[in-house]
Amino acid sequence: MLRIHFTADDFARVRFAPRPAPLQELHAALATAVAPHRDPLFGRWRGRVLRALPAAADPLADLVPAGRAPYFLDVLGDTLADAFDLVRATGPEFVREELVRVYGTGPGSLPAPHWIRGLYAGEEASWQTVRRAQRAAYETVLAPVWPVIQDLHREEFARHALITAEHGLAAALTALAPGSRLDGGVWEWPAAVPPREVHLSGRGLVLLPTFHHPSGPLLQDLPARPVVLTYPAGPALPPVPDDQDDPLAAVLGRTRANLLRLLTGPLTTTELARALRVSNATASAHAGALRAAGLVATARTGRSVSHERTALASLVVDGRPAAVGSGGGTRSAGPEPVDTTPCGKR
Repeated sequence: MLRIHFTADDFARVRFAPRPAPLQELHAALATAVAPHRDPLFGRWRGRVLRALPAAADPLADLVPAGRAPYFLDVLGDTLADAFDLVRATGPEFVREELVRVYGTGPGSLPAPHWIRGLYAGEEASWQTVRRAQRAAYETVLAPVWPVIQDLHREEFARHALITAEHGLAAALTALAPGSRLDGGVWEWPAAVPPREVHLSGRGLVLLPTFHHPSGPLLQDLPARPVVLTYPAGPALPPVPDDQDDPLAAVLGRTRANLLRLLTGPLTTTELARALRVSNATASAHAGALRAAGLVATARTGRSVSHERTALASLVVDGRPAAVGSGGGTRSAGPEPVDTTPCGKR
């Protein structure tokens, strides 16, 4: 469990990041792409990202040996250029401390590549290697969807502001993580591995949503700085490019195109709604429209309504038909069975 301890001053210093942070979002995306055992719905996205990353981005893997990243990469610049400048402005002593932390010392230490040793020594050529690698990864992973991320961030900002205005800060905080609670000045998150105690001690807290990291939170806790909590803004697939970059979305609309891509196997209406960040009724309406077009097959099992692609939909999405017996379009394309699954039940 993650437990964040507030003082009275800290409650007055909670703020929501007004804009997404490019490098933080990039790090969340790359962590999701390389992490094992992720939700299978991320498989297609992960494969596409890993195949598309250019060789110029390879040095980023050197900065995260054994999954440990140096903290000097965690910055909140509003633009990529601002973020680069903040990283480069890191004090040389802190850079060296962090490189020692992630690579270790003694018999169990990891061998550091030549350019990492240059970074330790403060060589400008090594800093340029970092900048080129981050730029290459950003252009591949985030640039195509950055306008979408900006829109999603504005929506999350507005949602948080409304909850705070109507119900107070405690309600807004606990709404960020289902199952979390604020008790006696301690904000408890239900799951965090390993368990962690964080004392704000008057530094305040910055809340930053991420749209590429389905599990969390990610925490930046550095001396003499506000603590930054990067939290997953809903369990969903990473954003896809705007419709003009997606021929299927240009025809069907982005939500319906995403719905079809999600249906790599049977999913309930509730599962689709959660993944698409829409209500059950909206997900059901989109599934109904696709069913009427012969692209989705729907069936009921007990109280659960599930949806699958038809063979036609698999041809449209993947360029190949679905296996026989898997969403092959043999079910009725008539009215959908009424979904009585409670909104919060999987």
